[in-house]
Amino acid sequence: MEHSELIAEMAYIEKLSTQERLKLARRRRMQQMKKWSQKEREITGSKREKTAQNEAQKRRRENRKSVMFINNVMLLEAAARNDIDEVQALLEAGVNPDSTNEDGLTALHQCCIDDSEEMMRLLVHHGADVNAQDSEKWTPLHAAATCGHLHLAKFLIAKGANLLAVNADGNMPYDICEDDATLDYIEGEMARRGVTQRLIDETRSATETQMLNDLKHMKSEGQSLMFRDHQGATPLHIAAANGYVRVVEYLLSQNVPTEVRDHDDWSPLHAAACWGHPDVLELLVQNGANLHARTKNQETPYDICEDAELRERIMQLISEQETKRIHDQTKRVRRTHSNTRTQSVRRTSIREKTLTPKKEAQEEARIRLQLENKKKPLQEDSPALGGLRAVEEGGESSPLTTFPAVIPANNNNTK
Repeated sequence: MEHSELIAEMAYIEKLSTQERLKLARRRRMQQMKKWSQKEREITGSKREKTAQNEAQKRRRENRKSVMFINNVMLLEAAARNDIDEVQALLEAGVNPDSTNEDGLTALHQCCIDDSEEMMRLLVHHGADVNAQDSEKWTPLHAAATCGHLHLAKFLIAKGANLLAVNADGNMPYDICEDDATLDYIEGEMARRGVTQRLIDETRSATETQMLNDLKHMKSEGQSLMFRDHQGATPLHIAAANGYVRVVEYLLSQNVPTEVRDHDDWSPLHAAACWGHPDVLELLVQNGANLHARTKNQETPYDICEDAELRERIMQLISEQETKRIHDQTKRVRRTHSNTRTQSVRRTSIREKTLTPKKEAQEEARIRLQLENKKKPLQEDSPALGGLRAVEEGGESSPLTTFPAVIPANNNNTK
């Protein structure tokens, strides 16, 4: 009820007995409860309806994602089986021809490995990227070249495959091609397109150069060179893992520490050892990197290195460090002994310098006494003779004060 209605019925309520007032109050309270209950049901129903709608939309989105995921897997699986019909049906149904697996491999990579030209033509016809890269930056042309599939390489190059594509190891397709016919064709195409060694070198180092320029720009802007990615890796980790010697040299010149660790306690030295970059590894060791550093799994750089030659070099570096440590320790001990002898010589020299005036004075006094004795013999208790004995016996009196510059004749001392 409104407030005005309650005021209006006050006169009526005053005329009611106590029992009648209680009945009226109960009736009013029941009406309030009914209205509240009805309102609550309306609110709850509205919420449930919205929740149901949201759940339905969520299920539709999930179903749509699940279907796309399943179709992607089906495409890769069908391509691996070389099932042309199923792949064609999936592509015509709208499945992405560049779908990848957990390693970044596409169906086009797969047919280059399996030597399936018909599958390749089908995929390219439906828009597959001939320069698609997997997680290691391998393109389909890398795969065709390393497998020695000449006809596939020809088709890919004709469709615009990049002859100078660089993978994570810094290799171009011709670098990893061991089949003579395929290699001749790729190199011939490179020559026909005017590819020079300078262009090859510039392209191969383009990523390193870009990283170096970016770091220099950051430094000029006053930014830190110790930023990290989501795995805790610093630029020094990244440069070491990729073998970017110039970047490593620049970072070390900026006093970036070599013992910085990522979330797995890997140091840049671990990265260089794992990915097989001996130049970077030696550069880090020369700047104080610890060859005995351990990861969370208690692995040293030697433990995680898979390259036999690099493992041997790591052992040589460890041996060289130990030899240098022993040599430095021995050198310090020798220097300590040398300092002791030097101090002894210095102390001896000081004593000799102190005694030199006394010796000279003694010799001068002796000569004078000899000259005097030739004229007049001295008595045993002569002051001059006593002074000489005192000096000869190492007394404290100075010969220069005991004897005058010229000893006068003393008749009383003659016998």
